[in-house]
Amino acid sequence: MSKPNVTEKERARLEWARGGRLPCWLALGLGIVFGVLMARGVLAAVGGSTPPVKRYTVAVIPKGATHSFWKSIHAGARKAALELGNVDIVWKSGLKEDDRDSQIKVVEDMVIRKVSGIVLAPLDDVALRPPVNDAVRRGIPVVIIDSDLKSDKYTSFVATDNYQGGVKAGEHLGRLLGGRGRVVMLRCMEGSASTMQRERGFLDAMARQAGIQVLSSNRFGGATAEEAYKVSENLLAPHRRPDGSLALDGIFSSNESTTFGMLRALQDSQWAGTVKFVGFDSSPVLVRALENGELQGLVLQDPMAMGYLGVKTLVAHLRGEPVVRRIDTGSALATPENRDDPAIRKLLEPDLRQWLQE
Repeated sequence: MSKPNVTEKERARLEWARGGRLPCWLALGLGIVFGVLMARGVLAAVGGSTPPVKRYTVAVIPKGATHSFWKSIHAGARKAALELGNVDIVWKSGLKEDDRDSQIKVVEDMVIRKVSGIVLAPLDDVALRPPVNDAVRRGIPVVIIDSDLKSDKYTSFVATDNYQGGVKAGEHLGRLLGGRGRVVMLRCMEGSASTMQRERGFLDAMARQAGIQVLSSNRFGGATAEEAYKVSENLLAPHRRPDGSLALDGIFSSNESTTFGMLRALQDSQWAGTVKFVGFDSSPVLVRALENGELQGLVLQDPMAMGYLGVKTLVAHLRGEPVVRRIDTGSALATPENRDDPAIRKLLEPDLRQWLQE
């Protein structure tokens, strides 16, 4: 009986089973397959070709959460986290912008939580020193933003040059008054390093103009616009003339809430626009006041840059990269004349929507 025909591939399989040599085409194919399998095995053994990316949890602790300024800080922090891709932001403020104990508790809670690092705008340059120093001792680095802290333990300070911002306000008001007039200043809060520096810069600029009298410089508006409104009414009342007009030529207020409170007090007495008024920071209400002549100047910070650079600087430090100890985020003066300049408009009305979408 004749043997059945055996194909080349079947013969090869028989040779393999008998321990014989393989034909070249099959040996080459099997070699390639074996090589791929070996490579995959080696990569699996070492955990893949790229190591896993380390994730960081960064606590960002502002002075408050209601003012437009802090929303811009939040947007900048979120923008940095989204760009970095391996950062989770924990945004947490105290109950009120003058509640030091509440902010201290937030810092302590983040230390207990063992976050990777903290970006902090301290409410008080002395009261927040112990919890910050404790965080650093426990291996949690801290970047300070917006307002300085009397400590040498933090990694970096990212903020406006607030003294120069106050000087800008004073020089602008002096130009508006032609170097002569009666002026009052509404302060923010004791212990707030940022606003105290602005106030000092403003008073130094006023002192260089011999024709200007600063009639009041020791009233504090407090933590909220409502408090600032009440203080503003009391500050302005002694300067009401018998005919109802205001016996003042110029006013300066040193942050968003004091500027808003003073604006309301002026509007309620029909004095808005009759006195040269320079404030600090921006909000939709303050932008409208600048446009309709009720405000003659706003010194603008770049809070988005503060939040952004605060997070970027902290993460760079966590990676072991060198960082700059002091970062000035700059300031600009907005006036009714330059308010439509693109650079000024961007600071007056920053677009936060893409960064704060939940």
